[in-house]
Amino acid sequence: MSDPHNPNDRSAPEDDWAAAMAEQQAGSQSSTQAQGLEQPLQDDWASALAEQSAAAPVHDEPSPASNLFPPIEHAQTTATTDIDMIMDIPVQLSVELGRTRLTIKNILQLGQGSVVELDGLAGEPLDIYVNGYLIAQGEVVVVDDKYGIRVTDIVTPSDRIQRLNGRR
Repeated sequence: MSDPHNPNDRSAPEDDWAAAMAEQQAGSQSSTQAQGLEQPLQDDWASALAEQSAAAPVHDEPSPASNLFPPIEHAQTTATTDIDMIMDIPVQLSVELGRTRLTIKNILQLGQGSVVELDGLAGEPLDIYVNGYLIAQGEVVVVDDKYGIRVTDIVTPSDRIQRLNGRR
């Protein structure tokens, strides 16, 4: 073929086509690509599989590929050890009795003995939050002169997602 960047190569495009056609005809007389596909591919696969099984280790030591997909029993024990890693992480649990909105003027007027009305009703379940996210509801109990909360309802994951979407 001619090189357009080489000034010494002055062969005509017709010469290139003629050379390519001659090469194609010479190749078609010996064998074609379609003839190569006619040979059974199973021989290639069988030889490759035989080669692979011959090279496979006989001992029971796990291969690096088996670490990518551990057996199910092993995966379950790994999950329990993974959750053990987070068990000691501290979180903030808070209970909300109710809310209200006040102006700064009203807040400055508060004093000892003032009563602030909340939107929660008496006897209504209290909201239990973990790190600011509602996870459950419960009721107030008194145990040994201390307040506590008895969990009465756990918020489902779908409800949590709906509440998160409502915050935006």
